[in-house]
Amino acid sequence: MDTKTVPPSAAPKARGKAQYLDPAILSKIGSLEVVARQLVEGVRIGQHKSPIRGVSSEFSAYRQYTQGDETRHIDWKAYARSDRYYIKLFDAETNFVCNMLLDASKSMTYSSGKISKIEYAKYLAASLAYLVVDQGDSAGAAIFDGKLQKYIEPKCSKQVLHDISTELEKIVPEPRTNVGSILHDFAHRMKRRGFVMIFSDLFDNTEEFIAGLNHLRFGGHNVVLFHVLDPYEIEFPLSGMWKFLGLEGEGEVITQPSRVRANYLKELEEFVGGIRKACAKAQVDYVLVNTADPVEHTISNYLLQRSALAKSR
Repeated sequence: MDTKTVPPSAAPKARGKAQYLDPAILSKIGSLEVVARQLVEGVRIGQHKSPIRGVSSEFSAYRQYTQGDETRHIDWKAYARSDRYYIKLFDAETNFVCNMLLDASKSMTYSSGKISKIEYAKYLAASLAYLVVDQGDSAGAAIFDGKLQKYIEPKCSKQVLHDISTELEKIVPEPRTNVGSILHDFAHRMKRRGFVMIFSDLFDNTEEFIAGLNHLRFGGHNVVLFHVLDPYEIEFPLSGMWKFLGLEGEGEVITQPSRVRANYLKELEEFVGGIRKACAKAQVDYVLVNTADPVEHTISNYLLQRSALAKSR
């Protein structure tokens, strides 16, 4: 396996709870497969007081109720604590399949600083796939833009991690996005109930995306949305005169950000709020990802959230 020299600041030396790898140096560590393994180990070291044993320890004992399930399997104690319906799984059902759906459209290439949205999403997807397989479950991955570009079938072998990392590294972003259509495709494609993790900036038709989200949930799948945004997109901290170029063919606009900041932030709040509301209604986990945050921080925070929910049941 071809790897690069690890800078001293990136070396995996007993990193403590608050010590994370800087996103700027992740690409210098080596292949995506190597980085994913190191990120996961960093999460485990950092969470030594509240061990994270992997994804399935939080996911596999229960799944969310969907229409058609037998109500006698509902865990009413879990409902009382979370106000959501969960079904207890039997031993034969606890090994799960998880598909990582990564948006490879042109808008995901944007970066205001250390790391682009698409590179950040790659690290997230590869690391979570590593966690899933390391726990003995199956992981697969899909790369899409306006259509499905590549699909790696879920497997529980270490080889699938190499296959996923290799395909993620080969991504060539295309101009258009069609998240909603991809979600509908996977709702039909997945014959067995499982997990779908989505990594996207969601710069697409919101109504179609929500319809695809609901289709997946109606099929009984557990869905996690990692909404990946750049800090400049979240904060819009610009001054002076700027030229804005649409990465997916929208043209260009020259303006003073200070004149449009208030309207921009209001529209962003409505956009994110609408997605959050749709996810809450469909009982989908929503994670707003800021690419300025260390990848381990994003992963560990989400897993701790899931772990806390599991312990409360």
